Amino acid sequence: MNNTPFMRLDLRAPLLYSKITGLPSQIPENEEILLHYELDTVQSRSIEPVTEKLIVSLLFAGHLQSSLQHSQPFSQHNFQQTVMLPAGEYLFSQYRSELPNQPEWLELSKIRDMAVEQQKDGLWERHKLKNQLYVRFLYEDGAFVTQIFRPIEKMD
Repeated sequence: MNNTPFMRLDLRAPLLYSKITGLPSQIPENEEILLHYELDTVQSRSIEPVTEKLIVSLLFAGHLQSSLQHSQPFSQHNFQQTVMLPAGEYLFSQYRSELPNQPEWLELSKIRDMAVEQQKDGLWERHKLKNQLYVRFLYEDGAFVTQIFRPIEKMD
């Protein structure tokens, strides 16, 4: 897997997805999946977290619904079925798979490993990170890509 070093990302508009139950076993090339995890409060602030304890639970999963990207305002019906990666500041990392197979992407252990590396880099650079993690899976430029977003707390 090739990775892009972490960077600060200012996401100016939310990315909208339709909520799904259960995780797909594969992601087709024309799909995008978003996962939102809650992280353990203590482990998410540690420079040496216990990897197995970092992710507490999956809060939601969603798949891209491109028609929602341009619809405003939301109707109440759409709002209840829509989940999002909110606009805001994030620590961002991207990983490209060199393998044609993608099931390993959906393995929680791989996501944890990516999150721990990003967290270590972020804390080393003195970013104050929230205890949430967004993971986005997509196909881009001929390869499957995993993007991880860790919200940064605003400094007063």
